Parts: sequence; C-alpha cells; structure tokens
Amino acid sequence: MSDIYFVRHGQASFGSSNYDQLSELGHQQARLLGEYFRERDMQFERVLVGDMVRHRETAEGICQGMGLSGSSFEVLTELNEFDFHAILKAYLTQFPDQALPEKPAVADFFKRLRQGILLWSRGELQGELPETWVQFEQRLQYVREYVMRECAGRRVLAVSSGGAIAMLVRQLLKAPEEIMVELNLQTRNTALIHCIFNQRSMRLSSFNNVPHLDHPERQALISYT
Repeated sequence: MSDIYFVRHGQASFGSSNYDQLSELGHQQARLLGEYFRERDMQFERVLVGDMVRHRETAEGICQGMGLSGSSFEVLTELNEFDFHAILKAYLTQFPDQALPEKPAVADFFKRLRQGILLWSRGELQGELPETWVQFEQRLQYVREYVMRECAGRRVLAVSSGGAIAMLVRQLLKAPEEIMVELNLQTRNTALIHCIFNQRSMRLSSFNNVPHLDHPERQALISYT
C-alpha cells in the first residue's frame, strides 16, 4: 500500500483585501508542520499542490521546515478550492434578508456560507456560478483516481483547501452531501488527512490531525480560516 497526506493550507488572510495568501500565523503553521516531518524523517516522493497562492506558500513553508530548498511541486488545479466568494454572493443575492451585518464576525460569514453550500449541493442556488456541485465532485474524483494511477508505491504530500479535502473525504466515506459542509467547517489549518491507497482503491486512515501543534504552548496556533 502507498500513502498520501492531504494538508489544508495554513491560515489565510481572512478579512483582508486578498484572502489568497498566508497570514503570519499561516506561515508559522506550515514551517512547524515541516519540522514535524523532518523530526520523523518523513520524506515525500511527490508533492502535489493546487495553483492558489496559499497552497504554494504552504508547500514552501513545509519544505523550509523540512530543511529542503529548491523543491519542485506538481500543480494539480483540481486541488483548488471551490469559489466560496461566488457561493456566498449568490446566496446573499437570493436571500437579501440574510445580508451580513455592518461589522460581521467570522460566525456570521460561515453561517451564511453553510446555507449557500447546502443549496448549491441541491442545485437550488440561483445565479451564475463558476462550477456546479457535480463538476466539483468530478474534479475531486479525478484527484483520487490520478493519485491511485500515477503515485502507486510512493508517499505523497498534497496541499489543498478545506472544501476540496472535505469533498474528497466525503466521497471516500460515501456520505451525504451535507457531510462535506460539516467536514469543511471543522478542518483546521495545516491539518493532516492521511489516506492509504493502491491502484484499485483509496481509504481514509485519519482526519484533521495537527500533531505539530499538539503542545500546550501551541494551542493558540490552531485556526480554521
């Protein structure tokens, strides 16, 4: 059997003009994960990343923590996050009474996003969206099939986003659509999702672990954005 570690990116810049970049904390989380791998002499023969800035910066931070320089990554756009900005915008347009307060908290944002994703999964979200739920499902199925076909016999690292990873885990569990939403909202930044696979199947081994942050003095470094 082979194994793959899917990693959600480090904390992004929530609330800023450009979400798609790591915060200072996000960079720190990535380096600490790399140090965790280095301390255990864990090497990866393939490193897959989406083409988002936060994916690349996370992979670079992990490699820095591992003491690696000049590492090359294989870009797999299917690992990209779904467009949650478009989902939220469509939801708020469809339900104007749900407009965000003037100074929204993170909980205000995620409450509305959750409802938007559920409608999206049922084909009930109106407006022009970059992709359908079915297309989202299909590209994560492609990721799984690609890894099984091209990476058998190897240890793989794949840096992605919470929604994409949640969809893949939901598929592995053969769970209902709403489970993807619950998994997405609880996935920690730089969390490890470990799967074992061969050319015929992939199975979930563990979900949402942050062993590199599992110290009393690092509890404040655990984040969800």
